[in-house]
Amino acid sequence: MRLLTVLLLAVATLIPLAAHAVQDCELNGEAVNPANGNTTAGKTGLMRCKDRDSGQMRREQELKNGKFMGLVRHYQDGRLFKEHSVNEQGNMDGRAREFAANGQVVYDTTYENGRRTGLLRAWYDSGKPRRAAFNENDREIASVEWSERGQVHSLRCGDRPVLSPAADDRALCGFAAPSQVEMFSDSGVLQTRSTWVQGKRTRYETFFRNGQPQTQQEVSASGRVERRFADDGTKRREIRWESSGAADARAYKVLEQDYSERGTLVREQRWAVADGSAVSDVSFYLNGQPKAKTEFSKEGEQQVRRESGFYDSGKLASEGRFVETGRFRTTQPVGSHRRYDESGRVAAESVYDDRGRLTREKVWDEAGQLVRDDEVFEDGSRKSFAR
Repeated sequence: MRLLTVLLLAVATLIPLAAHAVQDCELNGEAVNPANGNTTAGKTGLMRCKDRDSGQMRREQELKNGKFMGLVRHYQDGRLFKEHSVNEQGNMDGRAREFAANGQVVYDTTYENGRRTGLLRAWYDSGKPRRAAFNENDREIASVEWSERGQVHSLRCGDRPVLSPAADDRALCGFAAPSQVEMFSDSGVLQTRSTWVQGKRTRYETFFRNGQPQTQQEVSASGRVERRFADDGTKRREIRWESSGAADARAYKVLEQDYSERGTLVREQRWAVADGSAVSDVSFYLNGQPKAKTEFSKEGEQQVRRESGFYDSGKLASEGRFVETGRFRTTQPVGSHRRYDESGRVAAESVYDDRGRLTREKVWDEAGQLVRDDEVFEDGSRKSFAR
């Protein structure tokens, strides 16, 4: 323990204590202390504060009748770093700018009583444009960003052109004619491509690093389409959303398709555009033939599901109906459920009553001859029907 204490003391002697920088301020040739209102009371002018040790300028701030309002400048290493103005309430008001070490303006915007408003512009230290944005009612409604290579990095359009002269969003956002804008990473790799019409994005694509499409989205007045791809360009999923067309109607998912690695359709689900209720769910073999199919409907107040199974030849393998019952929407079989052999002949049949109980069961052999016909009772016991 003593050795640890000695080591800590030794290390501490090698680390100089951080001293708080002391600033000396003057106003109209007189020394003032901004923390002491008595030294600035009733005075007007530009207060200048310098670092006591280096003599470098640290801050300039305007006073009017003893109140801090007007121009404010901050310095780093003796160079102007940023400047803005404040109003009587102490809120930023008017133009605000920031500067790089080389003197290049890197940020320029305007405030109204603490709220950013109008056009905002930003640059790289090299002077190349970095960002432009427009604020309205304290909300950013449009913006564009560029990489240092000068390529568009991101774009957000408003309902009208507002970014000029920093950017030609009239052309970029399709207000003059439909536009296609490509956006790149800092290293120059294509990341996204979008199509704009009157400030609305109608198509949007993202890309893998190899240039193949990764996702796509198309938007129209009636809905939108979304697609997803593998990195070899093979489509793996497509989803469609549609609205019924009413002014206050919401958009429902009406189609979802999944594709195999080969690009063949393996599942397709459909929903009703009117209310988003399920319509069908179909799966497929890789050869394109249906594998299983579920169709949804409503009979009175009851939800009904009809299920079918298929051989890879496309021939029907099984079929049956199910209904949803009770508050927990449990599913139970009803009516005749059949299985077929690959030649299309009935191989078995199970019959259920309205409460989902098995009441009769039949089996046929490969020649189509009935080999079993049983009545089934509630306790599971059976009685063969006379043939």
